[in-house]
Amino acid sequence: MPRDASELARRLARDAEAVCRHYLSKGRRQGRYWTVGDVRNTPGRSMFVRLSGPDSGPGAAGRWTDAASAEHGDLLDVIRESCGLGEFREVAEEARRFLALPRAEPTAAPRPPVPQGSPEAARRLWAISKPIVGTLAETYLRSRGITTTHHGGALRFHPRCYYRPDEHAPTETWPAMIAAVTDVNGAITGVHRTWLAPDGLGKAPIDTPRRAMGDLLGHAVRFGVADDVIAAGEGIETVLSLRYALPAMPMAAALSASHLAALQFPPALRRLYIARDADAAGDAAVATLAERAQAAGVEALVFSPQLEDHNEDLQAFGLGAVRAALRIQLAPEDADRFMRRRMVRTG
Repeated sequence: MPRDASELARRLARDAEAVCRHYLSKGRRQGRYWTVGDVRNTPGRSMFVRLSGPDSGPGAAGRWTDAASAEHGDLLDVIRESCGLGEFREVAEEARRFLALPRAEPTAAPRPPVPQGSPEAARRLWAISKPIVGTLAETYLRSRGITTTHHGGALRFHPRCYYRPDEHAPTETWPAMIAAVTDVNGAITGVHRTWLAPDGLGKAPIDTPRRAMGDLLGHAVRFGVADDVIAAGEGIETVLSLRYALPAMPMAAALSASHLAALQFPPALRRLYIARDADAAGDAAVATLAERAQAAGVEALVFSPQLEDHNEDLQAFGLGAVRAALRIQLAPEDADRFMRRRMVRTG
């Protein structure tokens, strides 16, 4: 059996999902990640463990990040914290014990060539979707008070997108708004689906009308080309409401509070506006992301809504009121830059 820490960590990483199922049993698999509340096996979704990846670098299997606390580490840390162990000797002994356990033999059934939930499946769904103009996705956004001219090509529509409540339920089809999730270089790593009601005037009457698939951690739905200034928030509707008010400012929707906290920064970024959702998770995400920005030499400022989020503000008070509220929250040079430029229309 391996004795040094690096070799133990490598051995554990080869069977990362089994480690997670054993020591982080209150979590679950989502695509290429295991999600759980924290490294101490608390229920939740803010911690992400990479289940597959290259042998080295930030995407290595077994590496984990807690978006809420900014903690990170490897699977030896998982064993230490989840078991409450203090000495490395105890951690190493537990790791060796786990590695000595028998493993179930893999089934003979071949794996599908494109696993559901993979980046490849996400790109395939994006490719077969169509522009949103004249579709129920456009109807849905307009029902939320949002014009559809500022999404920068990041949104599409699929008239019969598969939805399965759980692995034991039959597959259904619903119309859906499809959003491309991309990395800082613009490469598609996943998609987000918002299933819609048949008339488009709301979300579909199903348990989970929003789901993402693919490689999500650090990535986002991006509106406009990232430059030295961007705005980032959680939901697509929230960020599109800001984009409606500030159409010249590049923006990113991270899709959840935990993903917002883990957002990757474009190389040229010098100022980041964080759209805060008015709840505890939103406040925690803002604090973590602002701290990360400061450490990276990026100035972080906050867009705060009057209600729960900026889409609620848009629907309640109108575009003019949202623009006025944002103006006083912008740095002076950004007010001149983004408030006075002509609205750029993209479809």
